[in-house]
Amino acid sequence: MDQFDVENCGSKIFAIPLIRMRGSNATQNLLLNPGGPGGGGFDLLYRRGEQLKAIVGEGFHLLSFDPRGVNSSKPVASCYPDDKTRQELSRVRSLDVLGDSPEVYAWAQNFARACHDTMEEYGMYLNTPQTAADMNSILDALGQEDMIYWGFSYGTLLGQTYAELFPERSKRVIIDGVVNQFEWYEGLFEAQSLVDTDTVLNGFFDECIRDGVNNCPLASLATSTDELRDTVLSYMDTLRGQPTSVYINNSVYGLLDYEKVWYNGFLEALYKPSLWTALADNMYKLIQGNASDAFLAYGIEEVRDWRHEANEFITLNDGMSGPEHWPQDRQAFLDKIMPLFNHSLFSPGQIKTHYMRQQWVVPKTHSYVPRTGIRTAHPLLILSTTYDPVCPLVAARSANEAFEGSQIVEVQGYGHCSIAVPSVCIAKHLRAFLYEGTLPDSYTKCGVDSPYFGPKSAHRHFEDAEEAKIHLAQAQLARDWAYFAPVRSAHRSIAQHTSIDPK
Repeated sequence: MDQFDVENCGSKIFAIPLIRMRGSNATQNLLLNPGGPGGGGFDLLYRRGEQLKAIVGEGFHLLSFDPRGVNSSKPVASCYPDDKTRQELSRVRSLDVLGDSPEVYAWAQNFARACHDTMEEYGMYLNTPQTAADMNSILDALGQEDMIYWGFSYGTLLGQTYAELFPERSKRVIIDGVVNQFEWYEGLFEAQSLVDTDTVLNGFFDECIRDGVNNCPLASLATSTDELRDTVLSYMDTLRGQPTSVYINNSVYGLLDYEKVWYNGFLEALYKPSLWTALADNMYKLIQGNASDAFLAYGIEEVRDWRHEANEFITLNDGMSGPEHWPQDRQAFLDKIMPLFNHSLFSPGQIKTHYMRQQWVVPKTHSYVPRTGIRTAHPLLILSTTYDPVCPLVAARSANEAFEGSQIVEVQGYGHCSIAVPSVCIAKHLRAFLYEGTLPDSYTKCGVDSPYFGPKSAHRHFEDAEEAKIHLAQAQLARDWAYFAPVRSAHRSIAQHTSIDPK
C-alpha cells in the first residue's frame, strides 16, 4: 500500500493486474499508460493494441496495467458503496459559475466525506508517486531492469514523476501530450492547461473555411474564420438562453441545450480532429433548424460512466487540496477562482474540480516535489502537437527544461497527444528512439499526413509498405482513441450530469 514505507502498510496491499501483447521479435517490454488519471491498460490494449503495435513494431512486447485504484485493480478507488448509489449521488450541476455555486459547494462537502469514509486508509495512498513506484514492482516482477515507457496525457505526469524518482532506471521514456508537473503538484489552478484550448477551437473554424463548402458545409455560413466563429458562438448563446426540443419518435426525444453541444460536441472534437467533419455537419444542420443529428450525437442520456473515482482521488491527493490551501467560505473561494474564467471559453468545466479540491479531507501522504536539472539514464523523448486543447506545447517545453538532454518533436497540427493526427514522421522518430536511443539533434517539427476535412482519398499516399501500415494504424488511432485526459473536468462534469461516457 505504501511503496515508500513498507512497514507502514502492515498487510495492506494493492493488487495491480498486468496485460501484455507480445512482439514477435521482442525481448523487452514497453510499458504504456493511456492517461487519466483513471485510464486502464486493459482497455487500452484490447481496443487499440494492434494499432500501437503497428506503430512501435515487433521489437517490443506492449505491456500495460490497471493502476492502483483503477478498473480491475483491488481495491478500486470509490466514494460510493455501489454503482446505484454512485448513479444517484454523483450528479450535480456545476457549469454556471455563479448560479450553481451554492449547490456544488454543498455537494462537494458531502462528496469529500464520502470518499474519505469509503476508502479509509487506502485512499491516502492513491497518488502518482505511489503509482510510479508500482511501475518498479512491475519491472521487477518481469525481470526487466530498464524502464521503457510511453505515456499519454496524464501518463506524461506519471512518466515525469517516475523519471525524477528513479532516473537510473529511466532508459527510454516517452511523454506524449505533456502535463506541466510543476503546476500539477504545486499550483492551485493548473491555469496553463487551457492556454491553447480556444486556439484549437479557432483552428476548427479556420480549417473549415480553408477546406471549403464541399468538405465543410459549415463554411457556407461565413466568408472568413472570424465571421464563422461569431456566427456559431452567437447561435450557442441563443441555445444557452433557449434549449431546443427534439423529437425523433415516442421513445427518443428530449432537450438539446448549450452544455451538451458545447462539452459533448465541441470539447470532444478539440481532442480529436477526426470528429471535426461530423461536428461541422451537425452544427450546420442545427443552425439551419434541424437538430436531430446533433441531438443523437450529443444529447441522449446514456447510463454509462467510470465505476471508480481514481481520477478524483489521484488529482486531489497529488496537488494543493483542502483547507490548508483554500478558503472554506464559499464567497471567499468564489472570489479566488473567478479570474480563472477568463482563460478559456471552456473554463467553467473546471468548476466542479475546484470545489472538490477546496473541500478535500483525505490527508496528503506524498512528499514529491518536481525539480529541474534531472539527469536520467537516457534523455527523454517529448512529443506534442502544436496546439493541444488541454496539454499545451508550453508544458512540453517545461519538461524539456527539467530533464537534461531531452528533446521535443512537435507535430504541426491540432489535437490531444501526437496520436490525434497521422504523422509517419513522428512514428519514425519514436522508433529511432526506442530501438537505437536516437534523439533529434535539435527541436524538430513533423507534418500531418491527412486533411482535417475532406475524403479519405485526400490522405497522403505512401509507396513504402511499412510506412503505409503505420499511416493506417495512426489514422485508426486518431479516429478511435479513447482519451483519459487529466484536465478533462469540463467533459467529466457534463458527463456526470447527463450520464454520457467521459471516455
